[in-house]
Order: sequence, then C-alpha cells, then structure tokens
Amino acid sequence: MKIKNLGLLLAVFILCQARSQSPSPIAQHVVALKASLAASQIVLKQYEWIETTVVSLKGDEKSRKVNRCYYGADGGVAKVPLATPEPEKKKRGLRGRIVANKKEELTDYMQQAVALVKDYVPLNPAMIQAANDAGKASLDILQPGKRVRLNFRDYLKPGDNLAVEIDLTKNRLLGLRVKTYLESEKDAVSLDARMASLNDGTTYSDSLTLNASKKKVQVVVDNSGYRKMSN
Repeated sequence: MKIKNLGLLLAVFILCQARSQSPSPIAQHVVALKASLAASQIVLKQYEWIETTVVSLKGDEKSRKVNRCYYGADGGVAKVPLATPEPEKKKRGLRGRIVANKKEELTDYMQQAVALVKDYVPLNPAMIQAANDAGKASLDILQPGKRVRLNFRDYLKPGDNLAVEIDLTKNRLLGLRVKTYLESEKDAVSLDARMASLNDGTTYSDSLTLNASKKKVQVVVDNSGYRKMSN
C-alpha cells in the first residue's frame, strides 16, 4: 500500500515538474513577440523615413514638425528637420508676459506628451520580458488560432497598461493601446498605435495618436516614405 502511494506521489511530482518546465501560452507569445520586434528593428536600421509630428490643443493645430529619420551609428534614431515653423509675433506689456508664461507652461506639457510617445514606441523587448517575469502579463484570445492580445500591467509606470494585438498567422504586431499618465494618475493619457508592414514584411509604427484629455492636448505622429538608405 505504501509502495502504491509512493508511486502515485512520484507520478504527480513528475507531472508537476513537466508542467512547470513547459512554457505557458503567455510565455510562448511573449517569446514570439520579442523575436518579431527584434527582427523588425534590425531591418529598419537599413531604412530612412519621414516623421510628421502634429500637436493640437482643443482641436487647433499648434505645431507641426517634419523630420527625416534614420538610425545612426550609435543605434539611436537621428532626425534632420525638413520644415522650420515660422516664429510667432510676441505681444508686449503685462498681457504679453501672461500669454508668454501660459504658452511656456503649455509648451512644456506638450513636450512631455511627445516624449511620452517615444517612451512607449517602439516597444522595448526587455521591458516586455520584465513585465512577464513579474507576473503582470495576461492573454486575451480575440480569434482562436488567429489573433490574440497581450496585456502588460505596470509596463513603464505603476498603474499603466500596455495592450498589444498580434496576428498569429504571420506573427506580426497589428497595433497597441496604452493607458498611462503624465505627472500623476489624475492626468490620464491614452496612446493608440497602428502598425503596418513594408514589402519585405518588416513591421513599423505607421500612425501614433496620444490624447491627454485633462488639457485637451493631442499628439499625432505619422511615419511614411520608408526607403532603403543608399550606401
């Protein structure tokens, strides 16, 4: 009897070990996502493209910057301005100083919003792995065998959430959505990114839209005109 019980316990132990060693569905998707991101980032270093960043306040366009972008020798993205905005006429007197102070405050806020976009896109494989290792990843099945969504809590900041939609048939990133904030959680911000593919299958962020509802600021970043750099 004791031998039978010992055998049963041993079988349960082996089964548990096997399950613990086999990667979970979430871990498998995380590995595939990281591989896809790494492959695309390597190929994108051969390209240059045009980045257009438009910042709006209450629906009115406040700034537009157009840059030629490419990866430099240090691995970072180099940007060459293609359009220079016209300088605004400054108002004089007390009213002018008040307007200037408000504009400076708003400009700082807009710059923070633009910087926040860059913090989330492109995705950082190491941060994705860190969120998964911390047990903060979850999986939603959107279309069995075809489309899933990976969710990462506390991806960049405590309380934020990154949702990544993936095409399983091509192991391709379709888009992502972020719920985050600027200075505090009361200053909620949403970020939506639409992904596209080049002719060779390389994935890139086609359009990014950040909405900061507290101050009615919107940042839209469009990437277009991809072409391989000449040697």
